[in-house]
Amino acid sequence: METENNQTGSSSDVLKIESLKIDPKTLHLNLPHVHKTVHTSSNESKQAVKDRLIKRVKAPPPRQSWLLRLFESKLFDMSIAISYLFNSKEPGVQSYLGNRLFSFHNDEIDLYLPQIVNMYIQMHDVAEAIHPYLVHRCRQSIEFSIHTAWLLGAYSADVLKPTWKNSQGIKLKNLILNEDLRPTYTKSIQPPTDIPPMSPTGLKKTHTRSRSEATGNIGFKFQSGHIFLKRSSAKAPRLMPELEFVKSLMNIGIKLQLLPTKELRTSRLIAELAMLNLNLPARVWLPIADKDHHHVVRIPHTQAVVLNSKEKAPYLLYVEVLECENLASSQVPSKILENTLRFTRSEEDLTGHHYSPKGTSPLDTLSSIRRHIPERLVNQGDTISQMSTESSASADSKEPVYIAAGDIRRRLSENITAPKGKFERDPDDPSAAALKEPWEEKVSRIRESSPYGHMPNWKLMSVIVKCGDDLRQELLVYQVLKQLQTIWRQEHVPLWIFPYKIIVTSNNSGMIEPVLNAISLHQIKKHSKMTLRDYFIHEFGPPTSEEFLTAQRNFVQSCAGYCLVCYLMQVKDRHNGNILLDSEGHIIHIDFGFILSSSPGKNLGFENSAFKLTHEFAEVMDGLGSDMFEYFKILMLQGLVASRKHMDKILPLVEIMQTGSQLPCFSKGASTIRALKDRFHLNLTEEQLQLLVDNMVESSLHSLTTKLYDGFQYYTNGIL
Repeated sequence: METENNQTGSSSDVLKIESLKIDPKTLHLNLPHVHKTVHTSSNESKQAVKDRLIKRVKAPPPRQSWLLRLFESKLFDMSIAISYLFNSKEPGVQSYLGNRLFSFHNDEIDLYLPQIVNMYIQMHDVAEAIHPYLVHRCRQSIEFSIHTAWLLGAYSADVLKPTWKNSQGIKLKNLILNEDLRPTYTKSIQPPTDIPPMSPTGLKKTHTRSRSEATGNIGFKFQSGHIFLKRSSAKAPRLMPELEFVKSLMNIGIKLQLLPTKELRTSRLIAELAMLNLNLPARVWLPIADKDHHHVVRIPHTQAVVLNSKEKAPYLLYVEVLECENLASSQVPSKILENTLRFTRSEEDLTGHHYSPKGTSPLDTLSSIRRHIPERLVNQGDTISQMSTESSASADSKEPVYIAAGDIRRRLSENITAPKGKFERDPDDPSAAALKEPWEEKVSRIRESSPYGHMPNWKLMSVIVKCGDDLRQELLVYQVLKQLQTIWRQEHVPLWIFPYKIIVTSNNSGMIEPVLNAISLHQIKKHSKMTLRDYFIHEFGPPTSEEFLTAQRNFVQSCAGYCLVCYLMQVKDRHNGNILLDSEGHIIHIDFGFILSSSPGKNLGFENSAFKLTHEFAEVMDGLGSDMFEYFKILMLQGLVASRKHMDKILPLVEIMQTGSQLPCFSKGASTIRALKDRFHLNLTEEQLQLLVDNMVESSLHSLTTKLYDGFQYYTNGIL
């Protein structure tokens, strides 16, 4: 058989050669890879020429690997890199992708940092491939080092039995926190000339009280802006001040949980933040906004509020910062002391806080303002001793700033005569009035009363601190929202969603970016006593006005976007306390504690509709069958088609995070990912998808379980 095959092969080759046009003297081959002229002699037989030609005709070069062509194409992005890192078992592919991480922009990598960290913890072979990149970024960036250490600690908590194969996460975390991953070369930082010497003889003696006594258990662990600048840059701790600052914020949340009422929690919160203020300014920043380099200089403590929560005590605080060029090397601002009147609550929030005795006008006397000055500040003999000794010397030379009585009268008069666009302060819901106030007005008011407000690089930021809650599921939803937002923009689908940032500091604490100029539907119904459509008319004008129509369109586009998010990710616990309405008419869903395989009530299935869509929402869209309601369904169809087209960018986000996870959203194992994939309906045509969307809208509108769950929330938690 082998002989026959060989003969057959040679005869076919001969036929191929004979098909070529051969000149008797010179042979020109019509082959692109052979460009040589073959000369023959008259003595050489025709068969010998053919044999010689067969030997000289070389096979074409092997084709380039299809996988390598993909990796080197313009289509290659981080979603493909992450997917192949997770699925490929070839060491060569993993090593190549680990090196390719260096070619991506930092922002592209940072979006997938939770997936990278989880693979580093759970997959030893992948950890070896991406370890050089993580070390490089940690040496390069303080912010990246801290975020990576937090995520390593949070996701390593799911490792039940640490072994040599899954302990690399803890080892890298310890390397980061022990300051072993420093830049290999840094310029020495020259100490500023205006910083007083740290020797005892160089300090002005004002009071003998120790720092720890003045600032409670905080001490001066993050009061290091000037100290660290004076030290050698190779030895000064880079991470400790920020870690201690965040730890102090989390400790406040733990203390608040022990108090029974919101009023007590609010009072304790203001007192704790006032003590925290004594350590500022410092080389610390808000992790939620670390892309904008800044130093925290002051916390207006009277503006902080405790948010609605039955068991936990999340709180919202505002932070004054000064923007800078570099977190590590820019000089920390000197402390500017406030005079006694600047501590009054009435100056920072006049509305709802000024006190007027019977028969006495607040415009005629300053006694009402002085009543709000804390006793410890009125009788305090030496304020400087409570401040940082580094900045006291520079502050001593400044003249005190006094507030004229006429200026106070003017501010009080303006607040009394101003139109009431705010909610009245409610002891049972202290956050409603704070959230209702327009952000621009809040910034202007706090800036006017701040000793740092005159500086051009001054900025106000806000953050929600949560302690006792696992925000890793929130972080996963944030990533999915970011991907969907990008997909819909690429496909020109006018859906609107707001992915607010999530910072995970451990498996039971973190920070959340607040949604500005937005309040919950529960707060709207409670304080305005109106239906949602009547509230729209009250806020945006008559239904035929341009402002109302713009807000209505925003409502429809955002409602359609979040309905798709709730369907794809199976978001539950959709009561009116978890749905916000902003000042432009958009709705924003918050609190993604129940997604995918988990739901309230130990997965009893209280909410079995695809998403929350009530008749009250339909009324804002002009009712069933209206043009805006039909537009809502068209947007849902377009969004689902676009999401299905780019499903491969969404599935890996969830699938990678399921590996080794103990989160409740993955309680059903592999079926969780299969169910998510099924919700993209790859087997349906667009006409069938249209019918699917119509059926989901119809069933959600008339869902009995949605009404029952809203009723349950009203009777148990008072949520309207």
